[in-house]
Amino acid sequence: MNANERTVEFDLEATAEPERVRDALLDFSEQRPRLWPGIDPSLYEVYSVGDTTAEVREGSRGPGDRAIWAGEHYDWSDPETVRWTVQESNFSAPGSYVSATIGPRAGGGSIVHITWNRTGSTMAGRLICRIIRITRGRPVAASFKRGLDRLR
Repeated sequence: MNANERTVEFDLEATAEPERVRDALLDFSEQRPRLWPGIDPSLYEVYSVGDTTAEVREGSRGPGDRAIWAGEHYDWSDPETVRWTVQESNFSAPGSYVSATIGPRAGGGSIVHITWNRTGSTMAGRLICRIIRITRGRPVAASFKRGLDRLR
């Protein structure tokens, strides 16, 4: 499978200005799981935060309360883009990533361009990734949208 077959891209609108969206994506405080509902607090751990990078473990609960987690390397050295790349995971291959490029929306607010590029590393992970690709990212978009809506 080539990278284009693994990649799902979509745009979301937010009422919050780009700086607020970026700040929320980079909020690695204990408030993060409340802001981003896809993150289960029991699976959230911050290892380090630097000037333009962070090492974080995040996850969610799937069917049967199964934990799905990834140790991510966050990079925001590009002022418009935040990218998080899998270092280790129980469902996704290292090197898999998600990025959010944030820009202003005409009339106020933001446009957030999401690039989702994950490769499943287990049977469950391959199924999750396939569902996300088949639905053109709807589950991912819905999770992001819930967080963006909390920025109002």
